[in-house]
Order: sequence, then structure tokens, then C-alpha cells
Amino acid sequence: MANVVVVGAQWGDEGKGKIVDWLSERADIVARFQGGHNAGHTLVVDGEVYKLHALPSGVVRGGKLSVIGNGVVLDPWHLMKEIETIGAQGVSITPETLMIAENTPLILPIHGELDRAREEASSKGTKIGTTGRGIGPAYEDKVGRRSVRVADLADEATLEARVDRALQHHDPLRKGLGIEAVDRDGLIAMLKEIAPKVLEYAAPVWKELNERKKKGQRILFEGAQGALLDIDFGTYPFVTSSNVIAGQAATGVGVGPGSIDYVLGIVKAYTTRVGEGPFPAELEDADGQRLGERGHEFGTTTGRKRRCGWFDAALVRQTCATSGVTGISLTKLDVLDGFETLKICTGYMLDGERIDYLPTAADHQARCTPIYEEIPGWSESTEGARSWADLPANAIKYVRRIEELIDCPAALVSTSPEREDTILITDPFED
Repeated sequence: MANVVVVGAQWGDEGKGKIVDWLSERADIVARFQGGHNAGHTLVVDGEVYKLHALPSGVVRGGKLSVIGNGVVLDPWHLMKEIETIGAQGVSITPETLMIAENTPLILPIHGELDRAREEASSKGTKIGTTGRGIGPAYEDKVGRRSVRVADLADEATLEARVDRALQHHDPLRKGLGIEAVDRDGLIAMLKEIAPKVLEYAAPVWKELNERKKKGQRILFEGAQGALLDIDFGTYPFVTSSNVIAGQAATGVGVGPGSIDYVLGIVKAYTTRVGEGPFPAELEDADGQRLGERGHEFGTTTGRKRRCGWFDAALVRQTCATSGVTGISLTKLDVLDGFETLKICTGYMLDGERIDYLPTAADHQARCTPIYEEIPGWSESTEGARSWADLPANAIKYVRRIEELIDCPAALVSTSPEREDTILITDPFED
């Protein structure tokens, strides 16, 4: 029996939603430990498509407790809309099935306004590619000790004091960006109105999870984005505003690091990225276009077209190390069907020197050129495969070669968006 952390091991969009949903059948609790509603998970269950942003992926499965941890920044208005949308699809969400940590910081409308104003004011080449939903400014307020948190909604005097502290910081910023001052009373009124709806789900998550863990209940820790967007270990500054790597799972819900037994890295069979930033293996040719079309590479949250490239083993080897990945789940293998030849990036050339990792300095990253290894493709279809026997020999060779290059075994292989189209090699909960 094990507790499992699921992390994206590339730049996000690796297919975490499906894998978390698939694993949730083996878990008692699904806990979201970082990020905001800038990330999106698409689940396909019995032909029904669910698009989740704030809610943990476990909500679509009955009999599970879903948790939003303190490592998340939460837009309460978006959350209520998402609960309403999912409810219209037949998924009932109650305080018995959803729990929000009392110390979770809130995303306020002023955060989104600041986010968008900064991005618009940035010159070309300095834009981060933010979704404009206020995640970055909300995390800034958290570390600046001026957040409004879920627990603050329960007391009017505390709430007003928290808002006043936040506005001492935000109003001068807004003035400098040419934005009008915040309507303090209007913001407080909005928070008071949403408060009872949010507080219905509020709980001391750290206490609840530790008690359930002692009873032997299994926890599935769910992250958002991907490790290459980690604030410390990603392609800074083109990153998200939180720690994405597996070590954040414990901090983001309030359990000790010993609670993590298995780290599953979700890895797409090729590479994609949304927004700005370095991408050494990016393809701007017919192969890149083909990957994007076959993989339907458009962001769940933004609808933005994703940049596509060959599988980058050097990057994934790096993220497997920083997250302590035990095994990977290789997704979208079926997108590669029909390619006569595939390429895998095994390292980079930097100023005439071969290196096997992506350097930290932005100017070094920009000068890295990929070193490719070619491998034969396959003409047969892998879509819907559920066992090794269903895969062409060359597809198996491709998976095995990836395992060798990233120095990490495959635990799962996904061959379509459908939940059951998954090849199980090692069950993370039983490893």
C-alpha cells in the first residue's frame, strides 16, 4: 500500500488528468497540492468530457474525498462556477466529497487585473505568457504575508483587515500601471457574498489527512503544470509561480515527506509547450504541424496552440531527478502512429561543447541546440492498446529506449484519452 504523487515531467499538458482519474480508482483521497485555475485537466469518462481547472480530478469518481490544499491559490468565484458546471454533468459535489484547506490563499479580482496589466505593459521578448488569471500576483501576496485566506472569510473584522493590508500594496502598484484604485467596499462586499459558499467546504486539511493516513487510507497527490515550469527548477523566468516538483506535495497539503511512497512522472511521448520560453527540441516544420494536429494540441484553459517537438530525453531525465520520479506514465503514444522515423533529443551542443542537461542561465538555454538520435517508427495503430501484446514491436522499442535514456522505468503507457486505454506495467499503489 502506498501514497502516490503525480507530477508533470515536462512543460505541462502531459495528460495528468486522465492518469489521476485512472489512479483514483485505487485511492481513497485525491489531494491537489499546488497551482491555480491556470492549469486544465481534461477527463473522458464513459464518453463524457469533463474539463477541470480548480477542482481535483478525483471529483468525477464517486466515493472519493477530493482536497484542495494550502499550496493552491484559489479563485472562489471560478470554483463555484466549476462546481455548477460539473453538477450539470451529473457530478454531485458536497462537503463530504470536497474539502478546502482553511489556510488556502484566495485569488481576488485585483490579482487578475494586475496580472493582465503587467503582461500588457511588458515589451516583446519579456512577456511571460501568463494566462492572466491572477495566479502569480496571488502567490506574491502569499509570500508577502498579505493574502486573504479561506479562514479569513469567517470573521468580518479579520476580512476587512486583510483586504486593507493587501490594498496598501496593490493601490500604489495599480497607480504606476495606470489602473484605477481598488473599490475597497465593493471587494469586501463580493467576499462577504461568496464567503458562506466557500466556508461550507473549509476544513483543517492537514489534520484530516494525517488522521486518515493513520487509518491506512491511500492518498493520491495531484499537481498542476509541469516540472519545467517550477519556480526554482523550471526555465525561469518563463515559469509558473509555485513549486511544481514532487517535494511540494507534502508542504502543499500539510503532511510529512515520509507520506510520499511513489512519484509518478507523467510524460508525453513527444514534447509540447504553451507560451514563451526556451524549447530546444521545438519543430517548426511539417512534423511539428503533424504532431500538433494529431495530438489536438490546444490548451484546456486558454485554447492557445501548443508548440510541438520531438521527445527530449535530456529534459525528462533532469525532471525525473529533481522530482525523484519512481516511474513514468508515457502518454499519447498513439499520436506517433505513422511516422516513418522518430527522433529523440539526447542532449545539447552549447558553444561547441556537448552537455546532457539544460543549463540554468537563460542565455545558455537560448544557445542550446538539440542532439538527436533517430529511431524507426511504426505504421500500425496503437490507439486503444491495453497490453504490450497490442503494441507494434517498434513502439515497444521506442518506449524501452526512452526508459534507458531517462534512467527511469515506465509504469504506465496511455494510448488514447479514454480512461481504460492504458497499459499497466507497475501499479504505483502496490509497488
